[in-house]
Amino acid sequence: MKTPLSRPAGYLIAVLALLLGWELLALALGSPALPGPLEALPAFVALVPELTVHALLSLWRVSISMVIGAVLAVPLGLAIGRSPRADSIFAPLMFLTYPVPKVVFLPVLLVLFGLGDVSKIVLIATIVFFQILLTARDAARAVPEGAVLSVRSLGASRLDIARHVVFPAALPDIFTALRISTGTAVAVLFLAESIAGTDGLGWFIMDAWGRIGYPRMFAGILAMAISGVVLYEAIELAERLTTRWRRTAH
Repeated sequence: MKTPLSRPAGYLIAVLALLLGWELLALALGSPALPGPLEALPAFVALVPELTVHALLSLWRVSISMVIGAVLAVPLGLAIGRSPRADSIFAPLMFLTYPVPKVVFLPVLLVLFGLGDVSKIVLIATIVFFQILLTARDAARAVPEGAVLSVRSLGASRLDIARHVVFPAALPDIFTALRISTGTAVAVLFLAESIAGTDGLGWFIMDAWGRIGYPRMFAGILAMAISGVVLYEAIELAERLTTRWRRTAH
């Protein structure tokens, strides 16, 4: 049986493959709008101090948005999933509102909350909320009834069942939803910052594009990609720390 690659080795191979593909595509197109890594990476290194400021602002916005969305969605989704009556009331509402692209409400949020952080955070938190809400609801519904009955037979209350059975069983699915939401949240953040912002990586990228500074633009794109990876890995770490029982069970 072959030994799997370590995580750092896998990342290294992936980065090298991406850089090679990027360079080949840049050479094939021959356009200044797509500088190769040999041109963009030096620009990235030179701009690290400036990019760090914008990246920290963007990371803060997307992180607090995801926390707010998850804190609101997880308990509500679990409660709906475990209550047939609540599910019969709220499920149709969820199914009707989930497909609506929430990003179309950005102009409304800008009017209500202005061009600052609040409008961006509300938009991202709303999108994350719906993604996690549906996942938490489905995960709670999938909890084996036998597990619930066995704990209830020992005298556990509803709160005990929620804390010690439903929530741990749904946690892996909730983390999966959080990981999926990461890409969506970063993409929406870019849109919000580029349309209504004076800082952040989205604004930085569009500002460089407007100035036809393509190496600078790709430096911003690299910074946003790295920010997304950092956020994704933070969620991975949180999952490993909070679901150690899964590795023990295996």
